[in-house]
Amino acid sequence: MGHPYAPADLELPGFVPLQLLQGQILVTYIGTSLFVLLAVWLISGKCGRLSKTDRLLMCWWAFTGLTHILIEGPFVFTPNFFMKENPNFFDEVWKEYSKGDSRYVARDTATVTVEGITAVLEGPASLLAVYAIASWKSYSHILQFTVCLGQLYGCLVYFITAYLDGFNFWASPFYFWAYFIGANSFWVWIPTLIAMRSWKKICAAIGAEKLKTK
Repeated sequence: MGHPYAPADLELPGFVPLQLLQGQILVTYIGTSLFVLLAVWLISGKCGRLSKTDRLLMCWWAFTGLTHILIEGPFVFTPNFFMKENPNFFDEVWKEYSKGDSRYVARDTATVTVEGITAVLEGPASLLAVYAIASWKSYSHILQFTVCLGQLYGCLVYFITAYLDGFNFWASPFYFWAYFIGANSFWVWIPTLIAMRSWKKICAAIGAEKLKTK
């Protein structure tokens, strides 16, 4: 049976076509994500002396943490997701996303490795960042800075390996810009901004400590 992915000669024995429409997948994912963001925003308002920036950061870390664990995790630990006769929502998500990067449905080892590290390490660390910000923990900024570096490194590996492997993994320009570039861009510019902020906070704290010891 044929498949909608590029390159056309990609072999996917046992492939089962998508059973959900693109709109059903996107509306469910975006709707759930917005619910999480709204819920965290409202809850963070009851956490005391948190600035709007901290509350926004809590929203981001909750969203990205749950995405790493609940979306990327199933991909890593379900190697036969594209062959399942009765796929769940997460299987359908990855069959749809693979239109923008067929390395996922092809189980490319570099992609699986990056996603595995992201799901197992960066996912829980992101949720810990939510707690750290809400509780004013001293390790909040070093944790955020570290996770951001991990996310940026993962994105570099993701894009560079795509280029080195031929840069021909999307079904059309729409999927290239919407999925490969658009969806992944959030994990480039947002971690960059957070890392810069945390770096400044860490440097300011160290500078203040040095003044105290003089």
